[in-house]
Amino acid sequence: MAYTIEAALISGEFEEVMVSTDSEHYADIARSFGAEVPFMRSVENATDTASSWDMVAEVLQNYGEYGREFETFCLLQPTSPLRSAEDIRAAYRLYREKAEVAVVSVCRAEHSPLWCAHLPEDQSLDGFIDAEKTQQRQSCGVFYRLNGAIYIVNTTSFSEDRYLYRKGSYAYRMDERNSVDIDTELDFEFAELLMKKDRK
Repeated sequence: MAYTIEAALISGEFEEVMVSTDSEHYADIARSFGAEVPFMRSVENATDTASSWDMVAEVLQNYGEYGREFETFCLLQPTSPLRSAEDIRAAYRLYREKAEVAVVSVCRAEHSPLWCAHLPEDQSLDGFIDAEKTQQRQSCGVFYRLNGAIYIVNTTSFSEDRYLYRKGSYAYRMDERNSVDIDTELDFEFAELLMKKDRK
């Protein structure tokens, strides 16, 4: 969380950097690093089943009750600690130059999705990959994936349907190194290794 707050503040792109949490402990940490916590997250949006977009909608509604509205918002998830202030600036430059709906960060996919499929319970590879997909990997083209690091969104568009992947939205391509998304303990160890290398 601290890395994300610092990158946001250093970027200089934001009227306000705020953290949504239901924990007073994390709220205190957020404030100590310079973020605002103007209100606490509701119980409904603090569950494992609540989506990030449910949380964003709640934040915008709460600000609206204070008479504050924003043309855009930017979701910066703390699970992407290697995203830099320059990544944020560059994504905003792209938004200002081209986007009407959103800019979403992506990175090059580590493996082609054409080589992926579900396995049946018996682990049979029968039909696992279509014959035409067994071509050389180099001829499949470059695939990109969402990396979860930056979502810059037009607030009006978001209030209409929350769907970002349409005309008026653009991808901000991030370096794979800055795209580490911590979902597992292995991801955490990898991010920690990269950070230690940076400090050296």
